[in-house]
Amino acid sequence: MTTELEMLTWVAGMTLLMWVPYILAHIVNVGVMPALTYQADGTPLPAWAERAKKAHRNAIENLAPFAAVVIAAHLAGVSNEATATAAAVYFWTRLAHYFLYTSGIPFGRTITFAIGLVATFTIFWQILTAAPM
Repeated sequence: MTTELEMLTWVAGMTLLMWVPYILAHIVNVGVMPALTYQADGTPLPAWAERAKKAHRNAIENLAPFAAVVIAAHLAGVSNEATATAAAVYFWTRLAHYFLYTSGIPFGRTITFAIGLVATFTIFWQILTAAPM
């Protein structure tokens, strides 16, 4: 398995787990039965949990383009130091994005989002410049 596909797998797994903290916060906030029966859907989450929910939503939105370029690179046989590094950078910045966003650290989410976006574009660029289409 290439580094790019391995990082995609780790990003997908991480994204699958990002809902756990804010759901647990909801259960702690309103109780198990109200949370499971939708009785407390309108109850506000603690601020950190609301940010975690938004960070998870952002991770899902950004997973699709990242997955698309990693899979396209794999199918095109494009795997080099730039794509491998970009994939690893994407994973680590998305992990940092989640924690910085959830923690409410100023500028953290924006900087890590931007770095992850550049990493995705790096893979995209490697595909475009690797071979004639």
